[in-house]
Amino acid sequence: MFILMRNLRRNLMKNNSTGKYLLYALGEVVLIVLGILAALWIDNWNQERQEAKREQFYLSGLKEEFQVSLLKLDTLIAVNRNSYRTSEELLQRIPQAKSTGDEETISGLLVEALSYGIAYNPNNSLLNELINSGRMEILSDTELRKRLTSWESFVESVLHQEEGLRQQQELAKDLFRGSDGSIRTILTQTGAAPEALALKWGGDLHSNLPLLKSREFENNLLLYMLSAISTETNHYQPLRREIETILELIESGLE
Repeated sequence: MFILMRNLRRNLMKNNSTGKYLLYALGEVVLIVLGILAALWIDNWNQERQEAKREQFYLSGLKEEFQVSLLKLDTLIAVNRNSYRTSEELLQRIPQAKSTGDEETISGLLVEALSYGIAYNPNNSLLNELINSGRMEILSDTELRKRLTSWESFVESVLHQEEGLRQQQELAKDLFRGSDGSIRTILTQTGAAPEALALKWGGDLHSNLPLLKSREFENNLLLYMLSAISTETNHYQPLRREIETILELIESGLE
């Protein structure tokens, strides 16, 4: 092609065909410009195609992460709900408790209500990679980018609430560490002592009923219940809705 064009140019110059030569030169310039534009278009097309592939990769990974985070949250909601509902049952049973059998039932409820720690730990490794590497712009959905950028502050609010919940839980348990309570009684009545302790206790068990019926324990358990309910209503449920919204945005971007 280039040899043919070069020969044509030489012939025009030999024949002194100035007008035809100028027309030819203009056509050659146009062809060169078109070639450059075509090359740029192909390069941009390849780049956009690669970016689209990377976006699909990150969207697929983010979908898996937030699905796992949602599953973790649902499990945590169930544990927290069971704790405050068991605490409510405790408050109803304690005033009527009189016998050792009643106390054994209450000890079982006490362990169920106050033994489980609450800590949300979402899967954020890929999201953190996106943010720390400055690659958030690869996600074309601006709404999704906005929500992912504010996700960390959303989670921090939940973690702060959980810390307050743990403090209320510890206050309720601390009463049994004093001279009026007996952890030994609770462990014996519920069989909750780890086998590694291999303890063989003798003598009578100290009843926890007077402590359980005290106003101080009632107040602490009520505050723990209120904190647990607030954790679910004002933090876990909004967080769950946020995860669902993020998953919907991710799904709409996946091919």
